Amino acid sequence: MSKATTDTHQKILATAEALIYQNGIHATGMDLLVKTSGVARKSIYRHFENKDDVAAAALRARDVRWLAWFRQECDKADTPEARILGMFTVLKGWFQSEGYRGCAFINTAGEVGDPADPIREIARNHKQKLLDYTLELTEQLAVEQPADLARQLLVLMEGAITLSRVMGDYDAADTAKDVAKLLLEQAKRSAWVPQIR
Repeated sequence: MSKATTDTHQKILATAEALIYQNGIHATGMDLLVKTSGVARKSIYRHFENKDDVAAAALRARDVRWLAWFRQECDKADTPEARILGMFTVLKGWFQSEGYRGCAFINTAGEVGDPADPIREIARNHKQKLLDYTLELTEQLAVEQPADLARQLLVLMEGAITLSRVMGDYDAADTAKDVAKLLLEQAKRSAWVPQIR
């Protein structure tokens, strides 16, 4: 691909991602994409087969970018436990950021009824990657069931994300963090075996 072709491709993706996040998939038609991006419809169709193809590519790009950002922010903490608790601090900062409209993957999956739809698959993969990262961290702790703990933490994160969007409760991240502390303490106590002398 030439630089101009790559630039056009990226412009289409960036515009589609922003529009889908702001308006949803169904409200983001090709006319709006053409108008907002300034890229001709014919040119868009040179890069993508159809609107669904554009939406899927935009969500895949967001998945990569968002997860890289989230990991980078969480990994600033020194220990696995601090990184886990830091997840909720990072989420709260995201909730309070300008233009926040919830999780793009929850939002778009909710617009698509068919579980086999590629958009639902992208959303599922995004959540699986978030679970995988959480599991990486819980496996570094001295706990008996790191996979169970990772799933519990993911449920807390997803609940906080949903409450922040639906109810405007940005403090849901703090509440989830408090519960995460309890889960971590319980998991550590369950793994502790007293030494018999």
